[in-house]
Amino acid sequence: MTRATKLTHSHDAPADTITLAYDDRFRRRMAMTGDGGTAFLLDLPDAQELRAGDSLVLDDGRLIRIVAADEPLMEAVPEDLSNLARVAWHVGNRHLTCQILSDRLVLRADKVIAHMLEHLGCAVTYRDGPFTPEGGAYGQGRTHSHEH
Repeated sequence: MTRATKLTHSHDAPADTITLAYDDRFRRRMAMTGDGGTAFLLDLPDAQELRAGDSLVLDDGRLIRIVAADEPLMEAVPEDLSNLARVAWHVGNRHLTCQILSDRLVLRADKVIAHMLEHLGCAVTYRDGPFTPEGGAYGQGRTHSHEH
């Protein structure tokens, strides 16, 4: 079976794409099939964040572009933009994955968290879209760069 052994950022045309939800975009080794039917074994040296727009490089040099799947999300927009940092602190204090934009936070849809955000003065709206939250503070993606 063809293997994908490295990740790259390339503007070259891919041979195929693979659409993955956020939870599926942190992998090391597993059999995968691209959206166009290309079967391959993901075989990276360690677990890595598979970021939307990056490409997996197959043994034969072909590229498989990573696409973030649409997921149920919610956007929290504070009534007063000066409260965005305070709201982000409460989200972070609960260890929730979150995309931080200049005027709002984007999180996975969750009615309990939506209720909390509304009590913090945010308007919460629901939508489907790609989820690309902030990475970890110590290194890239969801991992720390130090040993525990």
